[in-house]
Amino acid sequence: MPFWGLQKQLGIDVDSWLLRQSMPQLHGQAGACHAFEREWVECGHGLGQTRARRECQLEYEDFMECMKRTKLAQRLRIILEQRDRMIKQGKYTPPDYHMGKEEPRP
Repeated sequence: MPFWGLQKQLGIDVDSWLLRQSMPQLHGQAGACHAFEREWVECGHGLGQTRARRECQLEYEDFMECMKRTKLAQRLRIILEQRDRMIKQGKYTPPDYHMGKEEPRP
């Protein structure tokens, strides 16, 4: 923190570009992952890069999962593979509307 709040006095915010979710969003609402990014930044504030990587790993992983949805995609892929296996074994028959067969509309 500088001795003088120069950015505040000039009415500018040079640091906002560093944070993806803290930037001005559409309709003034916070970004979807803003809370996770804020937790990560608050955890690492003042620790230094080396300590922050070690001590804030959980917060960083939560933030990256919110941004990229890798665990969600992996879980969905596993569910779909299991469904396909069950269909091949004859243990599951999906409903007609999942097979592209729609009911005739009046």
